[in-house]
Amino acid sequence: MSKPDPHLADSGNAIERAFVRIEEGQVHMRRLPAAEPGHTPVLLLHASPASSWFMQDLMLELRAAGRLGEIIAPDTLGNGDSVAPSPAEPDIAYFAGSMDRLCAALGLGAVDAYGTHTGARIACELAAGYPARVRRLVLDGITEYADDLRDAVIANYAPVVEPDAYGRHLIWAFNFCRDQALFFPHFLQDAEHRLAVGMPPPQILHRITLDVLKALDTYSKPYIAAFRYRAFERMPAIAAPTLLLKPETELALLNASVDTALGLLADGQAATTAGSASARALAIGAFLEKDA
Repeated sequence: MSKPDPHLADSGNAIERAFVRIEEGQVHMRRLPAAEPGHTPVLLLHASPASSWFMQDLMLELRAAGRLGEIIAPDTLGNGDSVAPSPAEPDIAYFAGSMDRLCAALGLGAVDAYGTHTGARIACELAAGYPARVRRLVLDGITEYADDLRDAVIANYAPVVEPDAYGRHLIWAFNFCRDQALFFPHFLQDAEHRLAVGMPPPQILHRITLDVLKALDTYSKPYIAAFRYRAFERMPAIAAPTLLLKPETELALLNASVDTALGLLADGQAATTAGSASARALAIGAFLEKDA
């Protein structure tokens, strides 16, 4: 997950907040209005278990990098301030469909779509299942897990946690977020699964913990859908030109999947970047500028 400036707030910058109604109810989003008319909107889809709060740095850096169309970052259904998904066990096709319906409700045509982790799977399926909706696609942190790891992750990664009379769910939420910065998967806490990355600052751990607590009843639904998704099976259906990012700070397992994905995409390319929002934005902006 990208790590925004911990002091970044919704007030004091150009990012607006809004709710848009679709069939399930209201979807919350952050948006930068278009700086000039006639430019393709950019749709940014966040990682689990967070919200569009974590897209704010990237939104501002994309504008600084010359993306002048509207930049929209919704909260995935079941995350942040968005309504819960309707199905008891939604799949990624459902979440992609909700994003297509969100775009329709906003009166948008084709968009440039970016997704990271869970958001990358939703963006992948949006391009595969709704080809007229996606002009260009950027995938950041996507793979298809081996069956044994997938089964273990589905069973253990995103447990359903109930509020506790002693507040133990509050402690669980913080440690759940903290452990993800230490191990992958977070429930296998041994040397083999230790991550070689720095711990996020306390302000970021606090913010993502708030996101988990806010959506305690539903945060697991996008997560489980993401782990069940067979990304490599769907990539051959993508016609849109696609950029695969390889941030230096990403999990080695995810970056190692880029070559496999390139062999499945009709029109794919890769870019290695630093892990910052500005580095990502420069790579994304250069890619989206083509044929704009």
